[in-house]
Amino acid sequence: MNKKVIIFSVVIITFLMGVFSYSLVPDRMASHWNEYGIVDGYVSKCFGLFFFPFLMLVISLFLLFIPKIDPLKKNIEKFREEYDLFVVWFTVFFFYIYALTLLWNMGVTFNMTFVLMPAFAALFYFVGVLLEKAKRNYFIGIRTPWTLASDEVWNKTHKLGAKLYKIVALSAVVSMFFTQFSLYFIFIPLIVFSLYLVFYSYFEFKRTEK
Repeated sequence: MNKKVIIFSVVIITFLMGVFSYSLVPDRMASHWNEYGIVDGYVSKCFGLFFFPFLMLVISLFLLFIPKIDPLKKNIEKFREEYDLFVVWFTVFFFYIYALTLLWNMGVTFNMTFVLMPAFAALFYFVGVLLEKAKRNYFIGIRTPWTLASDEVWNKTHKLGAKLYKIVALSAVVSMFFTQFSLYFIFIPLIVFSLYLVFYSYFEFKRTEK
């Protein structure tokens, strides 16, 4: 099946879920959970039901539009299959979060942090797969002044980045056993690895200059 069909089918289903859930959820919907899985934020019913599907639509359209406007669109075509697969998963990731939110507001209780971690693990794994295949462009990947200036630096930085983001995915799986610290298991390595890749690209660029 065409990946665009899958993406828009998921978005439409999400909107329909909001419509059919209107009478099943409270007027004030739970919308945010802290690191202990306790609700600490609420929104109105209309906002809670329809903002997320609308956001999914906007982001999906933007992600599908990127390959058409990038000056290096020919490079994107070299990894277009992996990119489209990532967009599909990103849409499914949003759908999963939305479905969990609806279930909670319908009275189904569970540890929100625990059930979110597998989705985050899959998301970061797909990011790693995408980085591994990505060629130099202006929208997708680790875009620093030094990766954009050199194909060699781009390829080396993304090869390393692919491995590091897959480690973040593994960390997300491990965090399921330490739910109170799950966010730390994800965001600490994510921040550290992202900063490291910036510095790595700089020093790799200086090395190639010599």
